[in-house]
Amino acid sequence: MIMGGGELPGLLVNEIGGIHGILHGHVALLKKHFYLITMKEFLENRKHMSKKVQAIYLWWHKPIIDRELLQSLPNLKVIANSGVGMDHLDLKLVASFGVKMANAPYAVSSSTADTGMALLLASARRLVEGYHVAISPGMEYCEADLLGVEVTGATLGIIGMGSIGYKIALRAKAFEMNILYHNRTRRKEQEEQAVGATYCEKIDSLLQQADFVMVVVSLTPQTHKLIGKREMELMKPTATLINISRGAVVDQEALVTALQTGVIRAAALDVTYPEPLPRDHTLLKLKNVIITPHLGIKTDKATYMITEEAVENILAALNGLPIPSEVLPS
Repeated sequence: MIMGGGELPGLLVNEIGGIHGILHGHVALLKKHFYLITMKEFLENRKHMSKKVQAIYLWWHKPIIDRELLQSLPNLKVIANSGVGMDHLDLKLVASFGVKMANAPYAVSSSTADTGMALLLASARRLVEGYHVAISPGMEYCEADLLGVEVTGATLGIIGMGSIGYKIALRAKAFEMNILYHNRTRRKEQEEQAVGATYCEKIDSLLQQADFVMVVVSLTPQTHKLIGKREMELMKPTATLINISRGAVVDQEALVTALQTGVIRAAALDVTYPEPLPRDHTLLKLKNVIITPHLGIKTDKATYMITEEAVENILAALNGLPIPSEVLPS
C-alpha cells in the first residue's frame, strides 16, 4: 500500500515494479511531488480515489486510457507518457475531456540512437550467431559461415531525421559511413554538413542506394506499413533493414517473405507487431533476423530522465504553465 501525503496532487500509475509498473528507483522522485495511487488501489476504492487523481503517468502504455477511465476522473488535468510515441493513445478522445497530454522526447534520443547502432553492428557482424558458436559444446564452425558485412564505408539510409535520426547520423559519421536521409522536412544545410548527410526527397532513392536502412519514424496513419513489399524489393539484396520505431511501420508478412527469399540480406528489429510476437511466429525462427524486446530507451539514466521529464510536464500542467513537451491532437 502506498501511503498518501497531505495535499499533494494525486498521480495515478499502473503499479510499482512488476512487468508494467513504474521502476522502484523512481518512486522517491514521484512521491516528492505527488500522492501515488496505483490502479489496484483506484479500482478497490474508486469512489474515494476518483476525485484525488489529477494526473496519470503512463509507463509503457499502462494503464490503458479509455472513455470509461476518463469519465471516472473529474479532476484529471494531464496525462504524461514515458516515451515519444503516442500511438497507443486516442489523442482526440483525451482532449475532448479537456485533458492535456505530454510525451518525453528529450530523454530518449541518445539511448534510442545507441540501440539503433547496436542493432546495426550486431547484424553486420553476426554477433548473435557468433555468440551461439562461441558457447556451443563443439565450438566448430566454418569461417565462411560467419562472414559479416563491412560497416566502414557502407551507406546508411535513415528514414526519419528527427532528434533520434540525427543522433544516429552523428554516430554513423564516426563509423565513416555514407549517410542518406529521408524526412518530411529537409534539415538545415549546416546540420547536414555537420554529419555529412545527403537528403533524399524520395524514399525510393534512399532504398535503392543504402546498405543499411534504419527506420526512425513515429507511427501515424501515414507511416503504417511504410516499408512494405514494394519498398523491400527496391532495396539491395545485400541490404539490412533496422527498425527502432514501431512494429507496424514495417509490413511484417512482407518482411518474412523478403528474408526467406533473399530479397534483403537481414533485419534487426527492436520493435514488432504485436509485442511480444506469438512464440510460433516465423520471424522468431529465421537466422537472418535479430529481435530485441523494445530495448530502445531502457538504460538506468534514460528511464530516470523520462520520469524527470514527466514530472516537469505534469507540474507545469497542474500549475497552469506552458507544458514543455505538450502533444496536441492532430
